[in-house]
Amino acid sequence: MTVNQQTLQFADWYGPGLDGTSPTETQWADLLGRAPDKPVTLINFFKLREKALYQDDTETVSGQEAFSNYASVSVPAMERAGGSFLYVGPFQGMFLGETEDWDLIAIGAYPDLKAFMALYSDETYRDAFHHRTAACERQKVLVCGD
Repeated sequence: MTVNQQTLQFADWYGPGLDGTSPTETQWADLLGRAPDKPVTLINFFKLREKALYQDDTETVSGQEAFSNYASVSVPAMERAGGSFLYVGPFQGMFLGETEDWDLIAIGAYPDLKAFMALYSDETYRDAFHHRTAACERQKVLVCGD
C-alpha cells in the first residue's frame, strides 16, 4: 500500500481532522512518509471537557470518564503494537514560553513506523477512539523522533 493509500485509509477511519479531533490528511501523509525504520515519539496534550460530548448524545459521563474508557483500550492496544508510554500524568504548568492550559500529558514511543501504524490500524483501538474525541475539549500532538 502506498503512503497515499494509507493516508486515505487512516483519514477514512478517523475522519478528516478539520475539527482538531484527528489528524488531517496532510498530517497523516507527513507522518506516514517518515523513514519506516526510525522511532516515532508523540507528545500528547489533552484538555478534557467537564461533560463528554458524544455525537449520538447517548452517554452522559464526564470528560475524565470518557478518557478513561479510551485509555482502558488504548494502553493495551499500544503495547500489542509494540509501543509504550514514557510518561502519562497531569499537566502542571509552563516553565518557559507562553502559558497554556492542559489537563493531561502523554508521551508515547514507538520503535518504528510499523508499530505506530499497527496501533492506528487496530480495530479495537479505532472503536474506542470516539471516547477520546468525546472527552477532549481540545488536544494537540507533537511528533518527535529521528
